[in-house]
Formats: sequence, structure tokens, C-alpha cells
Amino acid sequence: MGDGMKSLKALLFGLAIFCSGCASYVTPGGSVNLADINRKDIAEAASRKPSLNFPARIAIVRVQAPQYKSYTSESYSYGRFSVVTTQELLTDEQVDGMSKWPSVAGVAPINRLLLPPNMDSIDDLRVSAAKVQADVLLIYTIDTSFRVQGRVHAPLSLLSLGMVPDRDAYITSTASALFTDVRTGFIYGLSEATAKSTGLTNAWGSSGTVDLKRIEAEQESFKLLIPQLEKTWVGITRQYVK
Repeated sequence: MGDGMKSLKALLFGLAIFCSGCASYVTPGGSVNLADINRKDIAEAASRKPSLNFPARIAIVRVQAPQYKSYTSESYSYGRFSVVTTQELLTDEQVDGMSKWPSVAGVAPINRLLLPPNMDSIDDLRVSAAKVQADVLLIYTIDTSFRVQGRVHAPLSLLSLGMVPDRDAYITSTASALFTDVRTGFIYGLSEATAKSTGLTNAWGSSGTVDLKRIEAEQESFKLLIPQLEKTWVGITRQYVK
């Protein structure tokens, strides 16, 4: 990422902090196209095979765009993507529920201490998962967009909260995830879910209330993702459990 983009991000968040009393809000950073961070030669990708041992240990990690920031959290590491270790979406109850999926030995998020300072591919995350003896790495990302009166605002857009929109104001969040083999990089399956948070007009008075609607949309999309992940996992176990 160029110095110009870094400076723009710093400026936008600096303005958000400075203008906290001026009714402004900066939309969160972007998501990651999971296919882009898993680019491989076709022959190499085809040669990768599953190596799952069941019951399997699952490590979980959230990835976002480089230097991701939101109103309540920021990411770690530099490279083609970054990792968000703040657990805004994944709850202890969800981790406990996933640990009860068929043929699962345990589930745990990846700790920041296990991450390298620079990450350019899924393979870098696999190394971190291997340190905790995980068999499968569950990687997810969140894509959140703000639509206000017909205009979709891109990540890191500065929204003025001075004039309340009278219509068409909502947040859409899509959670995407994939299961990959820690040892070989083989991709077992993908899942996705989308949620919309309405009532944004009523929250337009402050950046804090707007961000609560953002979190609401992201939490709901992730909540909807969980059963999709379970279906994908059940399909994996049916195919690979001997």
C-alpha cells in the first residue's frame, strides 16, 4: 500500500477523532477477497490434497483489508491483508457450539502473539495455526457497506451526520469464510451470509449510535454465517471421515 493511501487513512481517522463533536463518522475498512490471498498456480492448487485427522482441531481467524480500522477496533500486521484479533463478532457461546460439531476436537481463535508481522497469503496464517496444533483453519472476513439515499459509501468514507437522511439509509454486511487444511493448504469449502441493519436514520445523531448499527449488521451476518459453516463442515466430514 502506497504512502498516499496510508496518509489518507490517517487523515480520515484523525478527522473523525477531531470532529467527534462535529457529527461525523468514518466507515470501517474493507474486507478481503479470500480468493485473492489464496492465489496459486493451477497445477499447484490441483496437487494439494486433504490431510485431515479426525476429530479435528479448528483454529479461527478474521482477516480484513490492510491496516483495517473501525470505530471500535483496528487490525494487526502489514502485507496484502491484516488480522483483527478483537472478538467483536465471535462469542464464547458460538465457539462452544462449534466445538460440538461432528468430528471436532476443539475450536480456538488465533492469538495475536502467533501472527507474523507481515502476511501476504493464507500460507502465512497456516503457519500460525500449526503452532497451536490445529488441523483446519477457518478464515473469515466481513464486508460492510453504508447506503444513504441511493449512494453506497466505500470503506473509509467520511459521512457527515449533520443532516438526517429521510429515506434509504441502511447498512449491509456480508460475512464470508473458508475452511483450509493447515498442513497442505487444501480448500475444503466456503460459506457466506448477508444481513441488513435498517433504522439507520434514527441513529444518525452521533458516530457512536451509527457504529452500533454497524456492529449490529456485522454481528447478524456472522450469526447467520454460523449455520452455513456447520452445513459445510458436516459435508466435509461426510466426505473425508473414514
